[in-house]
Amino acid sequence: MHTIGILGGTFNPIHFGHLRMAQELAESLSLNEVRFIPSANPPHKPAPQVSADHRAAMVQLAIANNPLFSLDNRELLRVGNSYTYDTLRSLRDELGMQTSITLMMGNDAFTKLNTWHRWDELLSLCHICLVARPQLPNQPKIGLPKTLESYLQAHYTELGDDLAKNAFGLITMQHITALDISSTAIREAVKNQHSVRYLLPDDVLSYMQAHQLY
Repeated sequence: MHTIGILGGTFNPIHFGHLRMAQELAESLSLNEVRFIPSANPPHKPAPQVSADHRAAMVQLAIANNPLFSLDNRELLRVGNSYTYDTLRSLRDELGMQTSITLMMGNDAFTKLNTWHRWDELLSLCHICLVARPQLPNQPKIGLPKTLESYLQAHYTELGDDLAKNAFGLITMQHITALDISSTAIREAVKNQHSVRYLLPDDVLSYMQAHQLY
């Protein structure tokens, strides 16, 4: 079975945390491909001040030398909110139901999954792989709503190999190298004229400087 991972987000900008997560999950889940899908109009976040075209261009620069990675711009071509359900439905229309698709997301995002558009139908289209974000000092741990606890228990598997044997329907959790890098911190550093070198690829940094982003 062909196996695809998808990593969505505003990528505002993309950084080594995104890239390292995608690389490690590609290996641990035996993925044939990871598609980076920039969000044009994220429904749960304020609209990014940097255009979707700039953000997609930075993703393309960041992944250019990795044959496992590709840019998927379907959300940029769609009008309205960038709902994950619609993206997955579009992918299924393109790939059919015999391809294993795994949606990568942080544990923090999963705690709010029940606020997403048609959230309870996502597993009819994909698997979900949860990854732990670095825990900030003094940051309280957020528990799961009972609805999501039940949802997790009903679909959970410890075995990443199960995701390659089935096209959709499972949730797993993977531990990855914890890189405490965030797009928010990068934007703030640039605003304050601090160096962000070694937090993101040099080509992305050069693009940001050339276009005077952030």
